[in-house]
Amino acid sequence: MATLPAAPVRAVRPSKRSARVDPDAVHARRSWWGLGFASPHAIGLALFTVVPIIASLVISLNNWPMLGSPTFVGFDNYAALFADPIFRTVILNTTLFVVLYVPLNLIVSMGLAAWLSPKIKHRQIFRVLFFIPTVTPIVANAVIWRMIYQPDGLIDATMQSTIGVSAPNFLADEQWAMLAIVAMSVWQGFGYNMLIFSAALDSVPESQLEAAELDGAGAWTSFWRIKFPMISPSIFFAAMMTLITAFQVFAQPFILTKGGPGSSTTTLVQFIYNQGFVFQQLGVASAAAWVLFIIILAITAVQFLGQKKWVHYE
Repeated sequence: MATLPAAPVRAVRPSKRSARVDPDAVHARRSWWGLGFASPHAIGLALFTVVPIIASLVISLNNWPMLGSPTFVGFDNYAALFADPIFRTVILNTTLFVVLYVPLNLIVSMGLAAWLSPKIKHRQIFRVLFFIPTVTPIVANAVIWRMIYQPDGLIDATMQSTIGVSAPNFLADEQWAMLAIVAMSVWQGFGYNMLIFSAALDSVPESQLEAAELDGAGAWTSFWRIKFPMISPSIFFAAMMTLITAFQVFAQPFILTKGGPGSSTTTLVQFIYNQGFVFQQLGVASAAAWVLFIIILAITAVQFLGQKKWVHYE
């Protein structure tokens, strides 16, 4: 049976168009496309972050009233701040709030997260209930807590009806005012860290906990020897973010006490607000803002250096 001769195989030559493709041109074209997609975010970052930061630094070096012409004074605003006894009191108030609030927030959050184990029925409902104060507007929460703290409020009325003794005037007493603000702030903010810790604890392998239990380890030993090292990255993140947020506290003392009685609850951010919008001294306000920035930056740097000793990454 005769077979037809095979057709000759022709070599495929690259087209002139494909041969002319320049890799550098393709890379440049892709780079322009990338810049085009990133430009809205970059422009927003420059206009609303970089430019205000530079502007605040410039303003801090000037005597800059709200109305009027600025005058360059160098570092006189910073020197005036540290010579002002009210500013030193504000620093101490903010430090006291941070020292009280951050540990309480972490302890309450960790305790509730450990309690909300998978063995608890309807744990998702409890999670939602505990998280509600975090997403509720802080101004509304502060107004409600002010009604609770005030004379004839919930606390005072409960104490009078049960033990016949009036409650202290929490928001007008220097010994109680800061404690009242801390208590309200812990109630407002523990839900966020509680969710972080709860998710971290759920990720701990059950096999390791069962092995520790077989070896005779109790609940406390299992937590410190197994759970704590494994969730230490989450604890570090929560501690760092809570500390930064604590230094920026403003709404709670502003609504509850207006910084009083006297200046016993005035915080750094409230001091910045007063200098800028009440006394209309933008230069002093910007200088105080940079002091706050340096404090937060230094503490964050210390945290990152110290986390190498106790944070364990897999």
